[in-house]
Amino acid sequence: MIILEDKKIVSSKFHIENSHTLSVAKEHGTYSSIERLFTLSSEEIIAIIKESHLRGKGGGGAPAGNKWALMPLGELKPSFLAVNCDESEPGTFKDREIISKDPHLLIEGIICTCFAIKSHTAYIYVRGEYKEFSNILQSAIDEAYEAGYLGENIFNKGYKLDVIVHRGAGAYICGEKSALLESLEGKRGHPRVKPHQQECEWYFDNPTLVNNVETIASVPFIVKNGADAYKEFGTSSSPGTLLFAMSGHVNKPGVYESEFGICMMDYINHYGGGIKNGKKLKAIIPGGASTKILTADEVGLAKLDYETMKALGSSLGTGGMIVMDEDTNMVEALKNLLEFYHHESCGQCTPCREGTGWVDTIMQNLLDGVARGEDIEKILEISKTMNGQTICVFAPAVSDVIDGFITKFRSEFESYVREDLT
Repeated sequence: MIILEDKKIVSSKFHIENSHTLSVAKEHGTYSSIERLFTLSSEEIIAIIKESHLRGKGGGGAPAGNKWALMPLGELKPSFLAVNCDESEPGTFKDREIISKDPHLLIEGIICTCFAIKSHTAYIYVRGEYKEFSNILQSAIDEAYEAGYLGENIFNKGYKLDVIVHRGAGAYICGEKSALLESLEGKRGHPRVKPHQQECEWYFDNPTLVNNVETIASVPFIVKNGADAYKEFGTSSSPGTLLFAMSGHVNKPGVYESEFGICMMDYINHYGGGIKNGKKLKAIIPGGASTKILTADEVGLAKLDYETMKALGSSLGTGGMIVMDEDTNMVEALKNLLEFYHHESCGQCTPCREGTGWVDTIMQNLLDGVARGEDIEKILEISKTMNGQTICVFAPAVSDVIDGFITKFRSEFESYVREDLT
């Protein structure tokens, strides 16, 4: 598949100087969806989003329109939008590009989304460490208020909308939508037990939609151009584009937008300039640290879409590719990841709280040369007890990470084993 660099939906203004300012953003088309927006009803907008097959771009990949349709439009209670910018997944750094380089596109998407779900208040929950980026975002919001694009009577359409930036305290778990809302309510960021039936989220018992930054930033294109225009990108099952964040052993790490469905190696070679220093590829974590690792052979078969990644036993996640060359020590790499997960477990569920710490300790024993062969099996046994036994997907994701590394690179782990220990 030929990669066309001009096929951009979200990142079209990233290269433009001062693209974060209102004057430059407007000059290049931001807020151009608003005129059509107010000719549509809430139901019509949601139908367009469903027809576009826009999928959530925060990791889960669920159909956004179906999620929007869960919002009770006829309720007397106020409804809310919570935009998830708690971007704490190792290997993922795309949302900060949007809020710092084209924040007005995000604001435009918030306006479209809130009008569709009949909400008059939106919160943008920003990772606590993103102080510089959240300042740029706040400046853009201030500009929008001053121009009449936010506030009591936006665009003179008789519609009220307030947008509030809320900075988190640096907890990875608050990227999980229910933990995010708990934190937003002023409580400890613990994930909530999921309901048995499909329903929206709840913020102080009011219906709430939670979507990722890039998902919301994709909405103006669809509202302005229609569902079919969005489906011209990507594949039939994975339409549209994604901002893929590429880090690790590549010549040009960064964030590059591309259609779903392109070959992973084509993407790496075209945008990333290939593997650094002419080394051979060893493995790639395809969608942020919590997705199962792929070997070089699997990468050769991989396409950047949800279906192909699932068939390979991994997932596209947030599109945060961590590239590892032939010299990467897989034992050290897994230990590095497990230190993160051990530290970031919220501690609410015993299998996660105890399991992450236990495997982290055993991994340290491996590196210190005081582990036996049975300890590798012990890690896999602990991993099994963590999978599916907790409130949220944190522990199951860690389990996938562990299983991927050990099953695909077991000989490296066995090389650290000491069988002479008593």
